[in-house]
Amino acid sequence: MLVTTWVIVGVVAGISGAMIGYLALRQARATVEDCQRLLSRQISEGRGDLKAIRDVAVCQYDALSEMTGRMSFSVAMINGLGDGIVLTSINGRSETRTYVRSVVGGKGQQPLSPEEEEAVRAARLGHGPVVTCRAAELL
Repeated sequence: MLVTTWVIVGVVAGISGAMIGYLALRQARATVEDCQRLLSRQISEGRGDLKAIRDVAVCQYDALSEMTGRMSFSVAMINGLGDGIVLTSINGRSETRTYVRSVVGGKGQQPLSPEEEEAVRAARLGHGPVVTCRAAELL
């Protein structure tokens, strides 16, 4: 009985490990594809001024249940080096809050919300100016 239990635990642990590895591999492949698209885009456009803002994407979403119509948004403004800002406006019926976060090398200096990350990713890949915000749809 005890051996059977350990065998079952071992099989479950092995299957779980294989699934985690598979999901990590999928994420890594998606990241590599994003990098390849970004590199090919940079090569095809020529160099230019890498410090000038050139990539912009707006991610619109419903941040609050009281407001519909995708009135909240995150705007990523990024240069060729992956540096820039993300401007976020959360709009409600009685108030609006606006935040700005800096981005260095394509990553936020502070933790970014899923919508902000998606805006940065879309800007870096040239999918802007307005993108469908999938992060908000998952909530």
